[in-house]
Parts: sequence; C-alpha cells; structure tokens
Amino acid sequence: MSEDRAIEAAMRRALELAARGPLAGGNPRVGCVLLDDEGRAVAEGWHRGAGTAHAEVDALSKAAPGRATTAVVTLEPCRHHGRTGPCTDALIDAGIRRVVYAVGDPGRQSGGGAARLRDAGIDVVAGVLADEAAALIEAWLTATRRGRPWVTVKWAATLDGRAAAADGSSQWITGPEARADGHRLRGESDAILTGTGTVLADDPALTARSIDGSLLPHQPVPVVVGRRGVPASARLRDHPAGLVEAGDEPLERVLEDLATRGVARVLVEAGPTLTSAVIRAGLADELAIYLAPALLGGPATAIGELGIPSIREALRLDIRSIRMLGPDLAISARPSPGGSQPTSPTAELERSVG
Repeated sequence: MSEDRAIEAAMRRALELAARGPLAGGNPRVGCVLLDDEGRAVAEGWHRGAGTAHAEVDALSKAAPGRATTAVVTLEPCRHHGRTGPCTDALIDAGIRRVVYAVGDPGRQSGGGAARLRDAGIDVVAGVLADEAAALIEAWLTATRRGRPWVTVKWAATLDGRAAAADGSSQWITGPEARADGHRLRGESDAILTGTGTVLADDPALTARSIDGSLLPHQPVPVVVGRRGVPASARLRDHPAGLVEAGDEPLERVLEDLATRGVARVLVEAGPTLTSAVIRAGLADELAIYLAPALLGGPATAIGELGIPSIREALRLDIRSIRMLGPDLAISARPSPGGSQPTSPTAELERSVG
C-alpha cells in the first residue's frame, strides 16, 4: 500500500472511531490512529466525552513507547490546558515525527496546535478527508466559529399543521416510535430551550427517556425563557441536569450565554410563540418535524407568525431526510441558503422507507 493510501485508510478508520463519541457534552467527536514507520497501525483511540482523555492521548496510552511515528487525527490537536492537558504536548513528548489531521480547530483557546507542532520540528499535514471530518462535527464547528450553539427546532403536528385539538389536548399526536426518536434528540443535545408558556400549560419534565421510561445516560439542561417565572411546583425543578431560568433576555444573548457554559447543541421544544420567534430570528440551524397522519383543524398550529408577507418570501427548506417511524413521518430539514428552492426528498425517502 502506498504512503498516501495508508494515510487515507488510517483517516477513514479515525473517522469511524470518532463517530463512537457522544454528540452531546460540548466537545467534538475525534478519532486518532497511530502508525509506525512502515505505515502500519499500532494503536488507536477516540474521545469519549468531556473530562476524558482526548483521542490522541487515548491512542498514545495504548502504543509501545517509541513505536508510533505518525499520528493521524480527525481534528487539529489542541494546544490549551482544559480539563486535560494539551494534545500537542503529549504528541511531542511521545516522539511523534509527523501529524496528519483533517480539519483545523477554530477555537480561540484550543486552536493553533499545528503551529505548536511545527515549532517543535514535527511535520504537519492538514486537510486529509476534510469534508468527511467536517460533516461529522458540523454542529460543533459551527458553534465554535460563531460563538453560539447549533440550534435544532423540533415539533410534532398533524398533517394540517396542528399541535393540539380544540380542547387543548395534545398527547399524543404521534406514536411511540416518533416519540422515542424525539427522546433520542434530547439525549444528543446539551440543552433544551422552552418557554414559560409551555411550562405553565404542560408542566413538562423535558428529560431524555428510553422506551421503558428510564432516563437516558445523558440529560440535557432545560433552559426556560419568558417573563413569567417557573413555578416552585414545576417538574423542571427536579430535573436531573438542573434548571436555567433565562428570563426575558433576547434569544441571541441566551444562546451566547449557553455557549459560555459549554453548550454546543440546543434543542428547541416549545409552543408556537417561541418556536416561531427562533425561526423568525434566523437562529434555527435545523428543523426536526414529526407529522402524524391525522387532521385536527382549528387554530392550534405548531408554529406561529413568521413575518412573511408573500409566497415569494417563503422560508424555503432543504430536506435532508424523510423517515417512516411507525405511522408517522420524521422530517429533517434546514433553511435553504439564499432562500433557494428546497431539494427533492425522493431518493432519501426511497432509501429510508424502502
């Protein structure tokens, strides 16, 4: 195998390892493969979440001293002191002579590792399988670059867009499969954003649960915005991850504050007022929509006013996937750049349903 092919194969393996890491927790998913002088893999590792060893350190801990000479890693090694030490120093101390990485680290504190490695005399190669690596940590990269979390807006509705019946009842619009998928989204998020109106009307728990009702290993922090406070008797007061009451702060400021707390992924689960406010402000990076094959009619729509005066100014969406979950449809979409027409979901639908 040529050297280039060996490096690419190692990077693909590193990406597979990185995908084992958690989506939530505020840190990127990173994988690392160590090679010897002949291009053979001698150790591998990945990052298992905040506070655990970074991928490079995890891999180095499994390699015989002096055997590894090249580190292939999906993200530029960090150079800062956080909960763990700098990966750059670990690589230098281990005698690594070459580092190959896919995507640069845009963090102001953690970035710059490549320069540190070069200053230590290490050969550094960047950009190998960069697109694949960037896609794997897209939410984290986006959040790090702009200083606010990746925001997914979720709602469940009937095919005519209603979220509740005339009497106000809304449980359950979708079936157990769709609800389980919604809990998966919660478990992959660092925080859940909702409004005081939803808290007062529904008293939600906002925990991430499995089908049997048990709590998932990771619980997102509930964040409540709005003028009214959270009642002392609200179930959110007993949430295992605590509670953040953001008050009536502007949404942009709320998200920026969450970023300083290490929140990289936010799931919005709210009523039509807050849901539409997030979308109207251009803060929605992704939409997770669950549609039940039912009709309700009436005024209880899933989202409210978006401030769109004409069809020509409609917010167009790119459909990323459509799945059947029991009798329900699960749609993943993103706002189209430049308001372009939405892409066709036909191929993805055939793959998901067929």
